[in-house]
Amino acid sequence: MTPPLVAPPSSRHVLIAGAGIGGLTLACALQRAGVRATVFERAEALRQVGAGIIVQMNAALALRRIGLCDAVVAEGERPEQTLILDLAGRRISRVDVRSLQQELDAPMVAIHRARLQAVLRAHAGPEDAVRLGVSVTGFQDAEGHVTVSLSDGTTVSGDVLVGADGLRSVVRSGLRGDEPTRYSGYTSWRGVCPGAEWVTAGQMIETWGPGARFGIVPIGHGEVYWYATLNAPAGAEDAPGQTLAVLQERFAGWHAPIARLLAATPPERVLRTDIHDRPPLAHWSRGRVTLLGDAAHPMTPNLGQGGCQAIEDGVVLAECLTAPGSVEDALRAYEAIRVKRANAMVVRSHQVGRMAQWESTAARFVRDALFRRVPESAAKNQLRQLVAPLR
Repeated sequence: MTPPLVAPPSSRHVLIAGAGIGGLTLACALQRAGVRATVFERAEALRQVGAGIIVQMNAALALRRIGLCDAVVAEGERPEQTLILDLAGRRISRVDVRSLQQELDAPMVAIHRARLQAVLRAHAGPEDAVRLGVSVTGFQDAEGHVTVSLSDGTTVSGDVLVGADGLRSVVRSGLRGDEPTRYSGYTSWRGVCPGAEWVTAGQMIETWGPGARFGIVPIGHGEVYWYATLNAPAGAEDAPGQTLAVLQERFAGWHAPIARLLAATPPERVLRTDIHDRPPLAHWSRGRVTLLGDAAHPMTPNLGQGGCQAIEDGVVLAECLTAPGSVEDALRAYEAIRVKRANAMVVRSHQVGRMAQWESTAARFVRDALFRRVPESAAKNQLRQLVAPLR
């Protein structure tokens, strides 16, 4: 029997739901390979919103594979060390990440999410490759193509649909039905402010207190990204206009420059988000439809790998889709490379978050004492395994 004809990868049209970091990375990688992609994004514009992100070495190496690593590094700041402190500012743990970057020949960069997104958008193809103000509301996979329904009432057909539409993905719901998210037990605030002169250049800090944490990350351009977590019931909200006051009261007495950073942050640049993830899946694909990033493997931010894993997804999926073979073969290859690695990040990040949010004085004393006894070489080796390059 003659095998069915398979269209060459260069003729494929890839439909991508969501213009976040993962969706745009995929579009960039496909554009570089000469494969057409169209991204559908519900936001009317890719505005200067959001907070910071640490593009760790594994993600930087993935970006290097599509020629974008240097452009991203130029827009952020290179960390040299990471520190965990107690709320009085005493060191619990330290890792020299500068030497690890040299060892792996890969940069780490802390950057504003909007600047990372701008770099990706600039390389994602022509203007009409990213359609703003329109989102995917449903899809049908039949007769050798996928047809998506859009929020403006139109439909578009393509060869593949990739759900890169976040934690509450419409594409994921279409594949698997409604599934509850898993609340971590803590909420978060994130902000960006001027204040590079108040922090040590190249130093990323996370401070652990009772049921709460505060992170400080210089991100270049004279800005500092900070984040805070607090054990709280799901769905709790700050009173209108009181977010900064709540944070200033909760973190009063913590070491400098936390109070100063909060005071320097414009209220409109503070985001509050409850932290959710989902239990890992064994498969992300069905037919000509697959998932990427938070739609596939949402994770808590405790390893700093959520966006990094989405970048890896985008690069690997593009490589699979541009290899010879059918779409179904490409999606199976994508899962074979990515599922185990990304799911391990989900599990580990969930575990780290539970430990870091402990409230008990006795438990925290033992935890901090144990961390202080871990040699820096051992801590660096753990990070080395975490940021191991893509194969």
